[in-house]
Amino acid sequence: MEVTDLADQDLPNRIQDVDLAKTMRTSFLDYAMSVIVARALPDVRDGLKPVHRRILYDMHELGVTPDKPYKKSARIVGDVLGKYHPHGDSAVYESMVRMAQDFSYRYPLVDGHGNFGSVDGDGAAAMRYTEARLSKIALEMLRDINKDTIDYQPNYDDTEKEPTVLPARFPNLLVNGASGIAVGMATNIPPHNLAEVISAIHILMKNPDATTADLMEALPGPDFPTGGVVMGKSGIRKAYETGKGTITLRAKVEIESDKSGKQRIVATEIPYMVNKAKLIERIADLARDKRIEGITDVNDESDREGMRIVVDVRRDASAEVILNNLYKMTLMQTSFGFNMLAIVAGSPKVLSLKEILQYYLAHQLEVIQRRTAFELKKAEARAHILEGLKIALDHIDEIISIIRGSQTADVAKTELMSRFPLSDKQAQAILDMRLVRLTGLERDKVEHEYDELQKSITDYKAILASRDRQNQIIYEELLEIQEKFGDDRRTELMVGEVLSLEDEDLIEEENVMVSLTHNGYIKRLPTTEFKAQNRGGRGIQGMGIHDDDFIEHLISTSTHDVLLFFTNAGKVYRMKGYEIPEYGRSAKGIPIINLLNVDSKESIQAVINVSDAAGDQEKYLFFTTLKGTVKRTPVDEFSNIRSNGLKALNLKDDDELINVSIVDADQNMIIGTHSGYAVSFQASDVRSMGRSATGVRGVRLRDDDYVVGSAILGPTSNVFVISEKGYGKQTPADEYAMKGRGGKGIKTINITEKNGPLAGLTTVNGEEDIMLITDKGVMIRFGVENVSQTGRTTLGIHLIRLDDDSKVATMAVVEKEDPDDGDDAQDVTPTDDGGSDGDAPVITNETTTGTDTSLDRLLNAADAEDDDDTTNDSDADNDSDSGMLGNPDDTDDDD
Repeated sequence: MEVTDLADQDLPNRIQDVDLAKTMRTSFLDYAMSVIVARALPDVRDGLKPVHRRILYDMHELGVTPDKPYKKSARIVGDVLGKYHPHGDSAVYESMVRMAQDFSYRYPLVDGHGNFGSVDGDGAAAMRYTEARLSKIALEMLRDINKDTIDYQPNYDDTEKEPTVLPARFPNLLVNGASGIAVGMATNIPPHNLAEVISAIHILMKNPDATTADLMEALPGPDFPTGGVVMGKSGIRKAYETGKGTITLRAKVEIESDKSGKQRIVATEIPYMVNKAKLIERIADLARDKRIEGITDVNDESDREGMRIVVDVRRDASAEVILNNLYKMTLMQTSFGFNMLAIVAGSPKVLSLKEILQYYLAHQLEVIQRRTAFELKKAEARAHILEGLKIALDHIDEIISIIRGSQTADVAKTELMSRFPLSDKQAQAILDMRLVRLTGLERDKVEHEYDELQKSITDYKAILASRDRQNQIIYEELLEIQEKFGDDRRTELMVGEVLSLEDEDLIEEENVMVSLTHNGYIKRLPTTEFKAQNRGGRGIQGMGIHDDDFIEHLISTSTHDVLLFFTNAGKVYRMKGYEIPEYGRSAKGIPIINLLNVDSKESIQAVINVSDAAGDQEKYLFFTTLKGTVKRTPVDEFSNIRSNGLKALNLKDDDELINVSIVDADQNMIIGTHSGYAVSFQASDVRSMGRSATGVRGVRLRDDDYVVGSAILGPTSNVFVISEKGYGKQTPADEYAMKGRGGKGIKTINITEKNGPLAGLTTVNGEEDIMLITDKGVMIRFGVENVSQTGRTTLGIHLIRLDDDSKVATMAVVEKEDPDDGDDAQDVTPTDDGGSDGDAPVITNETTTGTDTSLDRLLNAADAEDDDDTTNDSDADNDSDSGMLGNPDDTDDDD
């Protein structure tokens, strides 16, 4: 084979130098504009993308109208592909499916027969199974298309003609909305109510200078096919004015209650384009993972009558709080971003509401003008024919003679045109005239038709000459469509803006009790669960607990207050009152580890309310530890607490946190120990320290002793103490001299085998109720005024009757509650005789028949205890000097 040397051939130079950057830019822009104009964005005039327009036009050409039988979707899709849309069949079928979905389009343009998908995200059946035809309102998109109202262009292979736009006799861009992603831009226009959009057009037609506010009087906002609630109107107004904006859309929800008071959240409408099945699955996942507490079950009860998603709420939980969390964490609340981008004269443009309506009106004016011109031309052509027929009827004998004498039709036509003033079309019409037209009645019909045509021609010319007439026709035809297809609004528009609601905004503020057991079970319950009793009663069962559990903390607070939880390890956690589940009085509660990220080795040692102290620079948290260490730290140090807790103070290995109080620097503090001693000093004796500091010595402990309580000691307050065996008393504050921190303290109760060691110490002013809690879970509530004031070293009086194996675990000061005299037995308090208290007989809530409550017996019982109760410890006061009062030992300080 001979090899030819190309260098020897005289070939043209096929290599060209090109600018790669310029070529890439040009090619990309050509591609981008093709996608923008021919694929992804709707035309402002008919609100349709090319694929949707081609589907509707093809169905019109196939005659698949509402009055005809359905036709297989595959047949329609194939015809669209073959004639107009040379792309994948899925693009055409999915577009047709969407136009048939009543949850996607506000007014579906395709009437589908078969499975066309669901709001649960189910896909449509294959096109070979489904059938379709045009919907009734779709005919309004195509009305007058055969009257030269729009332009046509060649299809992709130049074998067919397709419309560049549809007449669109209603504003489809706003009515059904649009969404699409092009190259570097996207459109997202929500659907609206047909009647409201047409009313807005009427306003603009009457007043071309109408403002957005004027238009919103008739068109207040979007109207989604799935309903829902739009929160606020500022986002709508901004979108209508600028073409861009964001609105918040929520599910339509009701909270129902059954006869037993159990609540459930029922959603009957969900936000636009939200998958109902995935929404329910998401709610179930949040409930299972404990991210939303209080949901017991989620069910889909939707049927043909409508949507119904039911979320069952636990009896003790707040449905309002759960709903608020569902809004935050699920698609029950979504944002819809307006981006009203459409094709205007072949280019993309972001449009305001007024501009969209103006462009639509301009399109309709063109449609009316072209339709009228078409009708005028048609009427004039017919009138021209009728004029020839009238001439023929007036000279019928001569015309018949000419026709009979002519050899051919062409000769006859020529003769007629030469004999009478007839055009070619008129002469042809005479030749085509049937003999029946020669009758007198037919002559009258020609005359009448001609007269009517002349009136129509005059009217058509008047329409073309008057913009007001054209606007009037548009108004009347839109009004006709409004009356025929208009319906009620589905989406509710809320007045005011959606706020970032905190849960407390949804919770009614009320006083509650919060209890926490030794084993970590917490609950809240209304204070009304406890009726005031007199001292000495048997009490009521405070909660259902196991044999090895008992209540350690009980505080009175509010559902809106902030509670700080301090652990024995010195860490602090934060929670609000409403976040603690509410249970009945006999319920055990919920493990606190389900609410706080508490380490398994930690236990809650103190719970305090800091709501009133927040932001106050003069407020401090005063810490007391088991080993007598104290620390004073500003409350604001604990304003930001992480979900996994924060270190409140630095503890030594063998120490634990016992108590925390909120104090002012000039207040006095008192600390009580298990051995019955107390030390009092000013809070300012403890300098302000940082959050992680260790603190300084507050009390010098004796061997095997430890701190059982601390409290603020006011000048008019009394020190209230309770022993493990239920003996308590209150003593004026002036019996506790300020000796400074670091001392061993003075005796605050005379400890014997009868009353046992000190179980708790606090301060009262005489207007509170005291709640005593035993290690068996029994509570008793009584007023402080029922407890006599006695000396500092006395035994105290019996406040609660205990079983042999029971003891007082803790106590709490709660708000005063008036006793119900009708329910509680009366109690007799013996008179304090010279600072001596006796073990007074008590009357319980049980039957008192046969009980001797005479005054002689009460006094005798008190006298029997005098010898023990009046005994003073001569060493008690001396012990207060054993510490370094003037210069306390600060060797343990750790800042």
